[in-house]
Amino acid sequence: MINVIVDAMGGDNAPDAIIDGCIEALQKQDDFMVTLVGISEIIKEKLSKKVYDKDRIEIVNATEIITGEDTPTKAIRNKKDSSMVVGLKLLKEKKGDAFLSAGNTGALMTGSLLVAGRMKGIDRPSMPALVPTEKGMCLIIDAGMNTVCKPLNYLQFGIMGSIYMKLLFKLDTPKVGLVNVGSEDGKGNDTLKQAFGLMSESTVNFVGNIEGNDITSGDVDVAVCDGYVGNVALKLYEGVGSFFLKELKKIFTSNILTKICYLLLKPFFKDFRDRFDPDELAGAPVLGINGLVIKSHGSSKAKTIRTAILKRTIPLIKNGIVDEIKDQFKNMEVKPSEDDID
Repeated sequence: MINVIVDAMGGDNAPDAIIDGCIEALQKQDDFMVTLVGISEIIKEKLSKKVYDKDRIEIVNATEIITGEDTPTKAIRNKKDSSMVVGLKLLKEKKGDAFLSAGNTGALMTGSLLVAGRMKGIDRPSMPALVPTEKGMCLIIDAGMNTVCKPLNYLQFGIMGSIYMKLLFKLDTPKVGLVNVGSEDGKGNDTLKQAFGLMSESTVNFVGNIEGNDITSGDVDVAVCDGYVGNVALKLYEGVGSFFLKELKKIFTSNILTKICYLLLKPFFKDFRDRFDPDELAGAPVLGINGLVIKSHGSSKAKTIRTAILKRTIPLIKNGIVDEIKDQFKNMEVKPSEDDID
């Protein structure tokens, strides 16, 4: 049976939201189990008040917690009995099929490298993010893990992103674009120009340079960029979506006529809202690591964790994304970058 290792103490709403989300996921699907890692006394006390299948939840004790204020490298090296480090060690020891955490993002990225380890042939692992488009979904890669990149990194992001979209959305040849200041060939700085050349000569379905509006239109399935650009794009995407929904709410609650219109259109607006709901898009894998590590956002609720498990973690396990990436990169000889870990 599939075993998902979960950091029970990571995130703003831990452990309650984490535990509730795991139970909700278990109730909806019966082909996996969960290993909750954290302070066992607290987890057991919380579980004692819940109704769940006791054969499908295990508890592994961890006495420390990495908080949002902890410095990533120091936290991983000094808090060796934290729920995050213990969970990553369980993954490395193959005592589970994936590790999910809503904890400190920097610490999880650092721990993924220091504990689980970088995959052979990968220069820099990457964390992508899914965003809705006019035609479906687009993967922004990188979405914040690598703020400064070499040309090779862009190529590898494109390869890993293509594998992700093939496996998760069953796309035969995902269209890959390089985010730039213009769509014409020759745009951008020297690094982007070199990346363009590498991607043009690669086996990915590279469609050339793209601009931000090409992401929203759905003209590409994978938008390749450095983590600085990717994170700004992602946060802007989320912010505009939230702003737009709030403005619509103002319009439809302004008078009795608009309220009646809203009631008639409510089912359609629910579908629209769900497309931009961060909880529905939850669960970003760290690609290029020896093991499947999934990051859920720090303010994760039970719904967020449930979605991260059912819509991201389980499908990626079943589709064997780690082995697919390993197979793609096993013959690629690179000298890994010195990661900027604080």
